[in-house]
Amino acid sequence: MPLVEETSLLEGSSVSLPVVIIGNGPSGICLSYMLSGYRPYLAPEAIHPNAILHSKLEEARHLSIVDQDLEYLSEGLEGRSSNPVAVLFDTLLHPDADFGYDYPSILHWKLEQHHCIPHLVLGKGPPGGAWHNMEGSMLTISFGNWMELPGLKFKDWVSNKRRNLKGDRVMPEEIARYYKHYVKVMGLQKNFRENTYITSLSKLYRDQDDDNNQDRDISTKHLQIEKSKLIKRNWEIRGYQRIADGSHVPFCLFAENVALATGTLDSPGHLEIEGEDFPFVFHSMPEFGAAVNKVKLRGKVDPVLIVGSGLTAADAVLCAYNNNIPVMHVFRRRVTDPNLIFKQLPKKLYPEYHKVYHMMCTQSYSADSNLLSDYTSFPEHHVLSFKSDMKCILQSVSGLKKIFKLSAAVVLIGSHPNLSFLKEQGCYLGHNSSQPITCKGNPVEINAYTYECVKEANLFALGPLVGDNFVRFLKGGALGVTRCLAVRQKKKHLFVERGGGDGIA
Repeated sequence: MPLVEETSLLEGSSVSLPVVIIGNGPSGICLSYMLSGYRPYLAPEAIHPNAILHSKLEEARHLSIVDQDLEYLSEGLEGRSSNPVAVLFDTLLHPDADFGYDYPSILHWKLEQHHCIPHLVLGKGPPGGAWHNMEGSMLTISFGNWMELPGLKFKDWVSNKRRNLKGDRVMPEEIARYYKHYVKVMGLQKNFRENTYITSLSKLYRDQDDDNNQDRDISTKHLQIEKSKLIKRNWEIRGYQRIADGSHVPFCLFAENVALATGTLDSPGHLEIEGEDFPFVFHSMPEFGAAVNKVKLRGKVDPVLIVGSGLTAADAVLCAYNNNIPVMHVFRRRVTDPNLIFKQLPKKLYPEYHKVYHMMCTQSYSADSNLLSDYTSFPEHHVLSFKSDMKCILQSVSGLKKIFKLSAAVVLIGSHPNLSFLKEQGCYLGHNSSQPITCKGNPVEINAYTYECVKEANLFALGPLVGDNFVRFLKGGALGVTRCLAVRQKKKHLFVERGGGDGIA
């Protein structure tokens, strides 16, 4: 759908959209769903296994969760997210999931169109975000039902797409198709614009005559918003849309609120060492997988070097191992480090990752032995440099250096979001304003219950940007943001009804 249309430009330059969401992955999709008026209620006859939480829910059974006190409901709950609303929403959707139970959600959803808040969702590709770019040969870390969004069970959808369900974990391309289908079946397409790239996001307060007439405002034709309901602009969002012939069409639009849902997979982490830009050094699983699939690395005597101790690095180990490519696996942590992700995964559910962890523990390098034929781990090591003759220099924690010949290297040490459209690359929004935003080390600092940025009013962040890397938890961000905006909208309407002015906040 075109973002900019010659025949349907905004006529008034002093109006803006209530909400613009930057990012169309599961965070952005779920927020669009709730802003479109879908509301969660405690289902009839539903009983939550947490008796205290259930008692709180019964107190306001007639109200949707969006209209309840999220801090009160979240109090005392524990889970694998540091954000209390994420833990709350997860336990409502998947009660006691961390104890191995597969209880049904205690929520049911109603479409209440009078609660709709007009918005746009801007994404670089089709709805689903980075899931469309993930390596397709690996299973997702989460179960299929943990990847689903409200109102459409993943199992029901996938059962119509393939005949044999061999397990609860699924392929990334299935998840990507599910998210794309979800936007369509939920009637959200009118809010989504693809192939859009944001170049700047800034607050500004200026007169109507200050506009740059070369840029055209976004179409509200498909949003069905009455001009009288639009409000004065708060944020200016500039960018371009790539159209069918490959050309770029610039746009400029305005919003009272902006939600950042970009994820953190835009920029792979780098070691920042000598030789890292040589062509035999990769920085993503798709790049590495493509090299393996093109038989570039098969039959090579020299090993591939894999750097990192997370699940993506484990995927690369499995990819090489299953293609009979010898592996050198380098990571800084001790194998007994309690923070290693493998220690958080049940062996029965994730046997392939525990196979990697077992090799990490039992097939480690020692100075008095050679590399093993299939896999050798290098705990508490780091790469000092890469050389043009396809060699690398490793250093142990004790300072011992060693040179090895490689066939390739892949550095998988996490990734950073691309927030280049924000001032200071968005660093000022983090807990540590001197460091880049990362999912684990330096997430965006937010109000725990509204997801509004502590350092920027009317700017929200959700998903991996605030530390929720798993789909099951990022849905809580949509709840927090929707609750906050709904409360503000209600206050504004009351202000207008009481004759307090034009309702401009």
